Formats: sequence, C-alpha cells, structure tokens
Amino acid sequence: MSSEHLVLLCTCPDTGTAEEIANTLVEYGEAACANIVPGLTSIYAWQGKVERDQEVLLIIKTVAGAYRKAEQTIQRLHPYEVPEIIALPVAKGLSDYLHWITLQTDQRKPS
Repeated sequence: MSSEHLVLLCTCPDTGTAEEIANTLVEYGEAACANIVPGLTSIYAWQGKVERDQEVLLIIKTVAGAYRKAEQTIQRLHPYEVPEIIALPVAKGLSDYLHWITLQTDQRKPS
C-alpha cells in the first residue's frame, strides 16, 4: 500500500504562493495535506550564477495517481520558470495515516 504514497517537495518564493498552491491541491483532492515550512535559505545555480534566496518549503502528501494533476496545478500557480517539484516515495508509514491520504485524494472534487 505505501508504495503508492508520495511526499512532494516544492519551494516557493513566499508564504502567499505556498498557501495558494497548498489550498488548491487539497481543495481539488490532489493532495491530502501540505505543510508550509518558512525560513528556508536556498543556494542554487541558475543561468550561470550562484543564487541565494529566502524561500518557503511545501511538503505535500499525496498518492501516485494524483501526481500528474498535482504537478500541473503547481506549475500553473507557481511564479518560477522552473519550480522545484520532487516526488519521494513513502517506504513506510502508519497504515491509518496512509489510508487517510488515500481517502482524501481519491476522486475528491470541490463542490
């Protein structure tokens, strides 16, 4: 069961962007939950230069079947040209929690 669950990582430029993405993903059933972690310092190479920015990290819990739609939603709402969207498989987890993720992301749509 756990192999179908994913944790997505996505850095955002600010809390407002992170909240908009998180709310949309959960509202449309593309994620069960998203944590917003402020205070991130990112150092990365971009267009031939080393950049340093303050960012906010989204930790998103979803299932493999919802990944494609979640990725599309993030790309649509994210201001970056190339947003960080990384999916990590969940190797193990509390079965009740994993079941809850599945229920929240199974064909749920806003009313």
